[in-house]
Amino acid sequence: MHAENQPLHLRNVRLPQDEEPTDIHIADGRIRAIGGQSAPDPGDEEIDARGALLLPGFIDSHCHVDKTMWGGPWTAHTAGPDVADRIANERERRFDVGYPSGNRIRALLEQMSNSGTTHIRTHTDVDPDVGLRGMEEVAAAAAAMVGRIDVQQVAFPQQGVVTRPGTASLLRDAVEMGATAIGGVDPAGFDDDPIGQLKAIFGLACDLDSEIDIHLHDPGELGMWQVKAIIDWTRRTGMEGRVTISHAFCLGTTPAVEAAGVLDGLAETRISLTTAAVFSKPVLPVRTLFEAGINLGCGSDGIRDLWSPYGNGDMLERAMFVAYRNDLRRDEDIELALGAATYNGARILGLEAYGLEVGCAADMVLVPARNLAEAVVAHPQRALVVKNGRIIVNNFN
Repeated sequence: MHAENQPLHLRNVRLPQDEEPTDIHIADGRIRAIGGQSAPDPGDEEIDARGALLLPGFIDSHCHVDKTMWGGPWTAHTAGPDVADRIANERERRFDVGYPSGNRIRALLEQMSNSGTTHIRTHTDVDPDVGLRGMEEVAAAAAAMVGRIDVQQVAFPQQGVVTRPGTASLLRDAVEMGATAIGGVDPAGFDDDPIGQLKAIFGLACDLDSEIDIHLHDPGELGMWQVKAIIDWTRRTGMEGRVTISHAFCLGTTPAVEAAGVLDGLAETRISLTTAAVFSKPVLPVRTLFEAGINLGCGSDGIRDLWSPYGNGDMLERAMFVAYRNDLRRDEDIELALGAATYNGARILGLEAYGLEVGCAADMVLVPARNLAEAVVAHPQRALVVKNGRIIVNNFN
């Protein structure tokens, strides 16, 4: 087993921009040298990568690990087709099926880590019924996984803010116990009070110096009106660069010409978006957002929970879903989907020293692929996963 602080020397690694393999030297959890300046020292652990492609650690910027049934018994899906149906079904059944479960959360974090994910942003339910139990269970599981995967929590009011008195106070408590962002959910379509919800969560975020990450499922003109409202609140409160809108299905169905002003507003306020490319729901237009200068991350969303029986926490596979649903076929376009699962997600999480350059944290994944597009399309088994210079998975043995 590779010791956490033992230097590591990777030979015959292919970097995405290079044709010929090179060497990488890792020490103290950082990339210390690449190529000609890289040479093993006595005592280094050496691994021949055999020309495998090097990728940065994957970033899941939108998931719900507190809800997972991973590692537990199979649970039949009983919810109706609409968001309101799923919220009501979950509220009725969640305690009966035993979540939030620390054991299942940790099992899922292990699965995600083994797939090459090194950081996640998870939306944890906070409401008067569950209180802060989900926050506590996720925090405990994350503490048990230190050195393998880093976890950020969003305090998520799944059942609304205005419609559930007491939730706003719990959101404050959640941030004070470690949540890095305050969530929201369909200010118009669910809370039926968009101004009330936005005023509450932006007020809390400003007061607590927290970020914001809002679920927006509402489609069409109603959804677009809310995106405009979020842009306006971001400007008024000086929250530029600290707001994310998750899902934003309305942007996946509104023609680019009609959405141009909204896209300009998102770019100007540096609001990020996330997509999960789930089922038949509209998927955000990767190339359009890239050309507009809007940061797009992606995530697993729910994994084996009361919302869906699907999911496995594999972000390379998720990047393939994003590319496939966007009809991305050219290599350079497919690479944009991988960017959503890596560098773009790192921007959403505010990660520093992320990437594959000297001085970056040694969070990396090796896959048997010839280029980035093939890595996404094939999403092969991970040959090597490294977190903070520590080997998590080694299939070269």
